[in-house]
Amino acid sequence: MRILIVEEKLELGTLWKRHLERAGCDVTLATGQDAATEILNAGTFSVIILDLVLEHGSALALADYASFRQPDAQVVFVTNTSFFSDGTLFQHIPNLRAVVKRETPPADLTEMVRYYAESP
Repeated sequence: MRILIVEEKLELGTLWKRHLERAGCDVTLATGQDAATEILNAGTFSVIILDLVLEHGSALALADYASFRQPDAQVVFVTNTSFFSDGTLFQHIPNLRAVVKRETPPADLTEMVRYYAESP
């Protein structure tokens, strides 16, 4: 299962990447929207872990692009904000499967990603 992580904080993205790799995932880490867009054009992914609040770019635009380019890729947003706590994101992004707190333990995030990667 191929996983794309889009996280501008390299240390955090690397932590998630290591946990997923130990679980047997093939993981690519992008630190911004432009890099992620190029990566989405070059390969396919089962799950995209996407920081909802990107300083350089738009997570919503990237999720929309992913749903167009790779409609089977499942999106998991990670956030430190409660701005979208009303669930409206699920109405706008058809392949969104979860919105979790940035503080979610990496082992829990890994199990969630594995679940969505293996789901039809």
